[in-house]
Amino acid sequence: MQLLKDKIRNDAKIIENRIIKVDNFLNHQLDISLFNEIGKEFKHRFANKEVTKIVTIETSGIAIASIVAQYFNFVPVVFAKKHAGINMTQDVYEAKIYSYTKEQEYTIKISKEFLTSNDKVLIIDDFLASGSALIGLINLLSQSDVEIAGAGVVIEKTFQEGRQRVLEKGIQLESLAIIDSIENGQVIFK
Repeated sequence: MQLLKDKIRNDAKIIENRIIKVDNFLNHQLDISLFNEIGKEFKHRFANKEVTKIVTIETSGIAIASIVAQYFNFVPVVFAKKHAGINMTQDVYEAKIYSYTKEQEYTIKISKEFLTSNDKVLIIDDFLASGSALIGLINLLSQSDVEIAGAGVVIEKTFQEGRQRVLEKGIQLESLAIIDSIENGQVIFK
């Protein structure tokens, strides 16, 4: 997706040649025009799939998933919570994930009332690096007997090998901007 690649080249900040900081358009301040194009592109890439729900992880995935849902006939968006409040039921599916950017492990949870064996779920997330978040969501979803239609990722860093972990699960994976490496503060796309 050339628009996204251009946005990364022009507006992302590179930290220590390993972190791509995109908080000025993707996960802190949101570029809604870009998100609309992301939604259209995911609809195009998963056009042959039936989708009844979109699933993501809080926090950064929620806004993206919400825009994407518009292009799938406004299906509900369900997000896995990292911090369940006292008002969340104890009847949940859960899995452990490790956050690469926060260097912290989380237990993600989704209430069982929001996933049924009739659901066909599209996973949407902002980044794919080591694959921990996606694998955690896939493991959580497998507890609920939903059908996973695929996984859509906005930015993938191939040098952290998460792609292989997802593909080993037999999931269709579509990434909109695939980064092979970061060299001297410059992003090298596949």
